[in-house]
Amino acid sequence: MKKYLFFRVLRSILSIFLVTTLTFILIYTLIPRRDVFKDDNMISKLASKPDSLTDYKNNAFEKMNYLDYLDTKDLLARVAKDDPKTAVTAAHTASNKAALTKWAKANNYTLHRFTVSKAYYATRDLPIWERLSRFYGNMIKIDTPWTIHDKDNPNMPRYLKIQNDPLVGWAVVGSGTKYRYQLYFNSKFPYIHENFLKFDLGTSYPSYAGEPVTEVIGGTQGPADSVTKTFPNGRKLITSDDVYTRAYQPRKHRNEMDYEQYKDDYTSTEQLNRDPSMIGTSVRAGFIGLIISYALAIPIAIYMARKKGKWFDRAGTFVVTVLIAVPSLAFIYAFRYLGASLFGLPDSFPTLGAQAWQSWVLPSVVLGLLGISGLIIWFRRFMIDQQKSDYVKFAKAKGLNENEIYTKHIFKNASIPIVQGIPGSIIGLIGGATMTEEIFAAPGMGKMLPDSIAAHNNAVVIALVFIFTTIAVLSVLLGDIAMVIVDPRIKLSTSDTSKGEE
Repeated sequence: MKKYLFFRVLRSILSIFLVTTLTFILIYTLIPRRDVFKDDNMISKLASKPDSLTDYKNNAFEKMNYLDYLDTKDLLARVAKDDPKTAVTAAHTASNKAALTKWAKANNYTLHRFTVSKAYYATRDLPIWERLSRFYGNMIKIDTPWTIHDKDNPNMPRYLKIQNDPLVGWAVVGSGTKYRYQLYFNSKFPYIHENFLKFDLGTSYPSYAGEPVTEVIGGTQGPADSVTKTFPNGRKLITSDDVYTRAYQPRKHRNEMDYEQYKDDYTSTEQLNRDPSMIGTSVRAGFIGLIISYALAIPIAIYMARKKGKWFDRAGTFVVTVLIAVPSLAFIYAFRYLGASLFGLPDSFPTLGAQAWQSWVLPSVVLGLLGISGLIIWFRRFMIDQQKSDYVKFAKAKGLNENEIYTKHIFKNASIPIVQGIPGSIIGLIGGATMTEEIFAAPGMGKMLPDSIAAHNNAVVIALVFIFTTIAVLSVLLGDIAMVIVDPRIKLSTSDTSKGEE
């Protein structure tokens, strides 16, 4: 078992790496970089300002890992740092041009000039291997007491300790770390939270421009939410600051009012929003839908199998066949109309918002009913196959009644492939449902991948592929473990048969 898990985890990591790397290479080699700006409104706004447009495009390409970009100020500073003996200025002189050209050639940069100002700037196209190394090299960020180095705060204490913080209660608190609270607890799922390990999956562009991809996917949404907090200075205020995200603010950028409020340098906070994140929205709706699917499908399939060939089985088979034949789009619209007209439920998610339970009913039930027909067919088939097994005949010969045979034997064996498939359903749960979320205008992850592909948001596409691949690989492993839990006779390790019997 341990050996199996060890090698399975290694294969899983390799699979995730290969799929993500292949996606990365395909995107950065086959898709023209000019397509990035097709839907960017800033391009038309800056069309009359060629220099600003060039600067904007190069900054965008740098954020997307296409190139390294040095504007005039950064270029002069870089040359002066690399060669202090060379006096170089922004003046358009032959000596400055020669010095800049020499530096650019030595450092594999290409020297350019802005169209209007004629000022110099430099770019260096990144080879694909360097883009990949930066992506994986910056992926995992570990926060330690030596993360922050502020020359204006040379005597900063550096520690990690457990304390009862006046703002968040008991927490692992850091100093010298980027985030104040390294480990903390609150009433929000999953109740235990940490800031010491973060994933950096790049910067989103052009949609959600400038935001970290992890914030786009996992950050809260909706209007600002205010809570009442008692701050270390003793003042009780209604604030929308998410105090759990308190991060170090360099002293040269210090806001004295914030410093007075928090009584330390950890004054940079994110906004507290009312609605869950995109991934949280999809998980919530998908999880409810998953429960509905299994709660309805398994009892129906069992009864159909027990009444094989009778009216209930025939009627159930007819209904399931119709559900499979009806296009999903038609089913969603029809169910939405019935739910709104008969029960008064909102037919659009934003009507009442994420805080109202009514908003979740129709999307969740639709997701559950869309998956119910396939589960009924497969589980009914498994049950019928088990009915023909020899152990069923033996159980009948022992005098067991029909209920005992079904509950103790047939159901247990038929449930093994179903149990194995439950973790795999997590892929759909996390990924959301594109049509359902589009029709109900639910702000989930279902349409994020196609939308990001259409917008040429490379960073989000690669991040989603990485996330979905990780979930898919782990779900297969969890499915195998679930089978062992249901039926201990199943072994994940193969016996050594290489040794012959003497």
